Amino acid sequence: MAAAAPTNPPRRLALLGSDEIALPAFRAAAALPGVVIVAVYSQPDRPAGRGQEIQPNAVTAWARSAGYRVRQPERLGPGHAAELAADEVDLGVVMAYGQILQDDFLTAPRLGLVNFHGSPLPTLRGATPVEGALALGWDRTGVSLQQVVRRLDAGPLHATAWLDIAPEEGRAALRARLGALAGELAATALPEILAGRSRPQPQDESAVSFTRRLTRADAALDFAAAAPVLAARVRALEGWPGSTFEHAGVVLKVGAAAAHPGDARVAPGTVLAADRNGVQVACGEGVLVLNRLQRPGGRMLPAAEFLSGHLLAPGEVLASVPMPPLVSAAPFPRPPKV
Repeated sequence: MAAAAPTNPPRRLALLGSDEIALPAFRAAAALPGVVIVAVYSQPDRPAGRGQEIQPNAVTAWARSAGYRVRQPERLGPGHAAELAADEVDLGVVMAYGQILQDDFLTAPRLGLVNFHGSPLPTLRGATPVEGALALGWDRTGVSLQQVVRRLDAGPLHATAWLDIAPEEGRAALRARLGALAGELAATALPEILAGRSRPQPQDESAVSFTRRLTRADAALDFAAAAPVLAARVRALEGWPGSTFEHAGVVLKVGAAAAHPGDARVAPGTVLAADRNGVQVACGEGVLVLNRLQRPGGRMLPAAEFLSGHLLAPGEVLASVPMPPLVSAAPFPRPPKV
């Protein structure tokens, strides 16, 4: 009787992620033939929602429902690197994990770790590449697959996939499409890495730019800026922290805005009109039309409904607040520890 042909052992993967954007890539990785998911690393369950009940994030919930082993260290340490090595992991796959990976962790898997990043690297390294692309008014962005190194998003690139940003597209919609694109990239690029055929290429350090984590201070609008810049920022900061301005002692949130050309020849922040067509505000260049607004504790409403309960009169001048940049050619300083 002829001997049975040898079979290749399954490739052992560990997944590291904490945000819903990673799910398409993780599902694609788990669906690869000859792959077994050894463990899923994610952030600990945290309070969420109005009731602040302790809840798992989207990655943890998916992993538990799929029956994968879930590990949720508050902070990775040497013991977790040893754990990964003991699991004989071939490759770690990372997207939106939220923790710094030390050298011992990076070298524990046989092939190291690869990371899906939501921009065409080397541009927009850091925590908020989707928001950075929108704030800059880009019409095209993408997802990069890089080999993870200790420097922030500086590892050599295995692959990049591109997509066009739709007109008026906001943060939530773009994140969803980039997540789906990462899933497509995972299905094609991860097999090449597991087979040892991918040869990652160094990034062009002359083209690097950086993003940073968002804070509540990013919400306030500066009407001295150009209207297209403000409209792009509203789309970029959709959700949290959002975009705001103060009126009559109340901080109002802008849910949607559009830039119109115009030369109002009045001070930036001046309300030019406020009716069912929106609140028109003079800017440093052009006019910003606020189409959806929200009061504290209220719902986001179309301008016509909002104005029936909160008057914004033509001629009023809305206060402007300088807007911290979201993208820089140099790394942002680390925020002070509190």
